[in-house]
Amino acid sequence: MHFRTLLSFLLLLPASSFSPTSPSSSKPSTVLHSSKDALVSDAKKLNPLLGYFDPLQLTDAAFWGQPQDSTIGFLRHAEIKHSRVAMAAFVGYCVQSNFVWPWPETLSGDPFPSTSLSPPEQWDALPLGAKVQIILFVGFLEFYSELTPGEGSDAGLTHYMKGGVPGKFPTFDAIPHWMPFNTLYDPFKYAKNMSEETKQRRLLVEVNNGRLAMLGIFGFLCAQTIPGSVPALEGVVKAYGGEVMAPLAPDGILEREL
Repeated sequence: MHFRTLLSFLLLLPASSFSPTSPSSSKPSTVLHSSKDALVSDAKKLNPLLGYFDPLQLTDAAFWGQPQDSTIGFLRHAEIKHSRVAMAAFVGYCVQSNFVWPWPETLSGDPFPSTSLSPPEQWDALPLGAKVQIILFVGFLEFYSELTPGEGSDAGLTHYMKGGVPGKFPTFDAIPHWMPFNTLYDPFKYAKNMSEETKQRRLLVEVNNGRLAMLGIFGFLCAQTIPGSVPALEGVVKAYGGEVMAPLAPDGILEREL
């Protein structure tokens, strides 16, 4: 199958293929700051050939009448968030195209959609309740990530538009009941003894990999819905006649065919 060949090729690529050049600073910072100078500096590390690129001058747009640092904080947080979603989506697309979970999908024992369906068709085949659960869970994470410390509460973080760290997800330390882990970033504490240089490199690698994943997942979806739009994926992914931007549409492609 063509898709299995593509997946094998991607798995063989080293992570350094999409890594930025090593930062030259002797004391690297392990956060993405919201100043214009930091943005320009990081852009050169992320892509030395292109460097800083803002043709629409969004950093000077003063979103909602806020100062430049707040606008940059919003833009950096939005990019990191979309990057993480895209990385999960790209990996999920590859896995769903080749593997099926062995356990039942529903309490009634129905199996997960087979790999004979493309990932968007598999989504169409999910029960409405499953779709709602997924969306509500992601919505909870979004809500929780926006919490900021209030009077009498230590939950949340300083907002990324008010001096906080873009892309940082709050811990679960303030939750009163037991949790299996207190952070989504490093639940098994692998990074506890990591050097500052390695943390900085991994931070920039995440941004670059996220940008690549955004291109990758939309490349898959464009190839499925717009014939000939991605020549490299011709014959690799199946055509899809549904609406990828309407996840709860009642007239999914599978329903129209039944």
